[in-house]
Amino acid sequence: MTLKERIIESLQILGILKEPIDEKLNRTIESERFVVLDTETTGFDYNNDRILCIGALTLENGVINLENVFEHYIDQEHFDKSSVQIHGIIRSDVLDHKSEIQVLQLFLDYIGDSIIIAHHTLFDMTMINNALARNGLDKIKNRTLDTATLYKRTLIKSNLIQHKDHYSLDDLADKFDIAKTDRHTAVGDAYITAIAFLKIIKKLKGKDPAIMLYHLFR
Repeated sequence: MTLKERIIESLQILGILKEPIDEKLNRTIESERFVVLDTETTGFDYNNDRILCIGALTLENGVINLENVFEHYIDQEHFDKSSVQIHGIIRSDVLDHKSEIQVLQLFLDYIGDSIIIAHHTLFDMTMINNALARNGLDKIKNRTLDTATLYKRTLIKSNLIQHKDHYSLDDLADKFDIAKTDRHTAVGDAYITAIAFLKIIKKLKGKDPAIMLYHLFR
């Protein structure tokens, strides 16, 4: 992004400039193809931990496409037994696994130029971008949305109500009555995130029926 584009985007965030910098964003939310993703990792250290699995699905026309699901396990030497109790992934039961660069290349093909959605997007995207850098590939430049951040915009602003600083995916699942059957699997968490995103959009449209795609980035 150029300096001019960053300045314009800053003005949009401040509400000074109303029109979107990217004409692609001047569209309805339903007209966009989103990729909702989640990663399962050996831990939370950006430098030393590794991705075990990338799970993702597409969201188009307000519908989750369950016939085009991305789920690939990565073969690796680094493995933290303590994290197995969370994600349940162990070496012996993952038969269909690929090298890190193979999975990354498949993932890049899958996302194309879609907008990426995740819960606490920074973590997933940092892990993926670090993996790309390790393999000599460019970082992902797609626009991203975070359901944790978007959810806060649905909350009532009042001095009488104290909201949390951080909302987990479990918080959103409980709030929107989303089943947590496959919680802590990459695809399962991506599915919960996708449903939460649709619920959030419905609430935002309740406040402003004319909401467009570019409003989500303010």
